[in-house]
Amino acid sequence: MKIGLTYTGSEQKHANYSNWIKGSDAIEVVTLSAEAGNLDEVASCDGIVFSGGVDLSPEYYSGATLYANAPGRFNRERDIFETAVFRETQQRGIPVLGICRGMQLINCIYGGTLIQDLGTKNEVHRVANNLDKVHGITIVSGSLLHQVIGNEHCAVNSAHHQAIGATGEGLQITATSADGVAEAMERTTTAHQPFLLCVQWHPERMYHFGLQHTRPSEGIRKKFLDAIKNQ
Repeated sequence: MKIGLTYTGSEQKHANYSNWIKGSDAIEVVTLSAEAGNLDEVASCDGIVFSGGVDLSPEYYSGATLYANAPGRFNRERDIFETAVFRETQQRGIPVLGICRGMQLINCIYGGTLIQDLGTKNEVHRVANNLDKVHGITIVSGSLLHQVIGNEHCAVNSAHHQAIGATGEGLQITATSADGVAEAMERTTTAHQPFLLCVQWHPERMYHFGLQHTRPSEGIRKKFLDAIKNQ
């Protein structure tokens, strides 16, 4: 099995994703990046993971140029490249897993918007002292994520200051935190559509809290790999 993984911009963070996806299975992970310009690799991938990283460029979703906690530099080239990667996956019916920035990117591709900064809600969701936060979420019953978790409530980690605003066409929010921030996103209908699951948390580094074998981490990975095997 070959999985494409978009480059998050940090070797250490990228390794977290790669190690998580591989697990103990014979899985080849190929890094997809604007720098490598290897869009052609998508055709040989069985699934694609869209990773976290720097905020999307504001013009990508008609957002304000200046906002609180904006990065010093955006990566428009990455936005363009990963949009092309996603469109390839949809044309080829390749299963997709979107994580953090990946979820936000996919929402914007479908015409959605972002909350550019969570303001006072950052206390719950942003990294503090180089550690993710952990909080509870509520999951929509009957959703794809509900199938994965097997419960309407679970604990996840968190490391972001932006969130989904308006939901993109054909998408729905299927989990939220107590303060109403979107934590997961899926299609409104899955008929004749390739697998798509997006989460705002970071399943690839829940090992920091000893939660790597829980369903919000291991279960997400298994669901994604099963979707690949069963397509």
